[in-house]
Amino acid sequence: MSAVLAENPSPLLEMNAISKTFNGLRVLKNVALKVYAGEVHALMGENGAGKSTLMKILSGAYQADAGGEILIGGQTLAAFDPLTAKAQGIAVIYQELSLCPNLSVAENIYLGRELRRGWSIDRKAMEAGCVDVLARLGADFKPSTKVSVLSIAERQLVEIARALHAKAKILVMDEPTTPLSSRETDRLFALIKQLRDQGLAIIYISHRMAEIYELSDRVSVLRDGEYVGMLQRDGLSADALVKMMVGRDLSGFYKKEHAPYDPGAVVMRVRDMADGKRVKPCSFDLHAGEVLGIAGLVGAGRTELARLIFAADPRTSGTLEVVGKTVTELRNPTDAIRAGVVYLTEDRKAQGLFLDMSVRDNINVCACVPDARAGVLDRARGAQRALKAIRSLSIRVASGKVNVGALSGGNQQKVLLARLLEVKPHVLILDEPTRGVDIGSKSEIYRIINELAKAGVGIVVISSELPEIIGTCDRVLIMREGQLVAEVGGASGHEISQERIIDLATGGEQVSAPGPDGG
Repeated sequence: MSAVLAENPSPLLEMNAISKTFNGLRVLKNVALKVYAGEVHALMGENGAGKSTLMKILSGAYQADAGGEILIGGQTLAAFDPLTAKAQGIAVIYQELSLCPNLSVAENIYLGRELRRGWSIDRKAMEAGCVDVLARLGADFKPSTKVSVLSIAERQLVEIARALHAKAKILVMDEPTTPLSSRETDRLFALIKQLRDQGLAIIYISHRMAEIYELSDRVSVLRDGEYVGMLQRDGLSADALVKMMVGRDLSGFYKKEHAPYDPGAVVMRVRDMADGKRVKPCSFDLHAGEVLGIAGLVGAGRTELARLIFAADPRTSGTLEVVGKTVTELRNPTDAIRAGVVYLTEDRKAQGLFLDMSVRDNINVCACVPDARAGVLDRARGAQRALKAIRSLSIRVASGKVNVGALSGGNQQKVLLARLLEVKPHVLILDEPTRGVDIGSKSEIYRIINELAKAGVGIVVISSELPEIIGTCDRVLIMREGQLVAEVGGASGHEISQERIIDLATGGEQVSAPGPDGG
């Protein structure tokens, strides 16, 4: 707990009896929230629990139903709109940053509050006016720098600088680490702690448990639009949080109930796969019914290797064998899919889903051509297929006609999985399968992985979350600097543990590299 929080017995923000109804559906039900100056207050809950709706009410973007109240510094505000929220020192940094890339850093910081000299915008004065706030944040770019040339982490700094420059007292951060590397995340955490100690109230939204443990002074949990309760820092535990969020305990969260795989039943052989740049020649075997993890630091080449196997990127060397047959034509993803290999990309929005198309059409993308009769799509068959997938994968959607872009992250991920499974693959490669996904959807995805392994599908899981790798995988290959350098689990004789994986990924422990057969 920060010293500032300890000195503030009265909350800076109070939200009492907040409800919100959309088209007759009540999505928030008498929610309460108290946030103090000088604290990081985590707000947790599954996707659809009401977190975003509550924060949009706080920002003035939505109007709450009658009967609720919002107090800032003990004063009740009669009306609450975006201008009122800004005037009261409330700033929201959304996952999708709201900067203008064609403008300079200073112009973005002053956006809507521009300084003028006569009829002209005084850019020099604005640049001078934001030097102090950028220095306070440790930014190493200039106020005159165009936002378009900045990294994602630097753009986040601009968003934070804009909030601080506008005298923000309450800062809401929604999944801020999703696009960041581990080093950038560490820098952001240090900055958040610094701002907290300077007296800001920070509301932090994240699905990542490790971040909650690292940062939060208190945690409030929403479930199905209702306030469930609050935990102090010294009472935080994975079991307590998960039970509050999903209404059940953590036992059985990771599903590893499939039978041990047959070491002789090789479903995919990868030999000397390389791209001449990031990925050096890599070889391994995947067995039917096996869940094989690939772990390593960001930049180790895990995604690049997966894309080479799927023929999404050109390779300089390498052969692929699936269920005993060499894939002679491997020029593009279509060839890989025909051979029975499918790949779930780490970026479902940019590279996986068609966000402006329906759930039904997204599920049927790979299966619609075989359905066609005389060049005409069999829409009735497609509708039946989508309905079956929605039910079997527990996709929360009112109808298959709903645009997939309107779904939560977890449900979008399950739609993408449903599409891949319609191919009836022998091999499923999952790249960060639960990134940006809530606890409940994670549990569902682990269940699906377990069921597919039971059915004999060979599964490769690439994940930066080591508990996920350890909890779901039978065997783990460790990748470092573009090479597969070690193996744990399986027949290796080495236990799958977080400490061992980190040691191997960073070069701290030397273990002989895995052979092509995984031994």
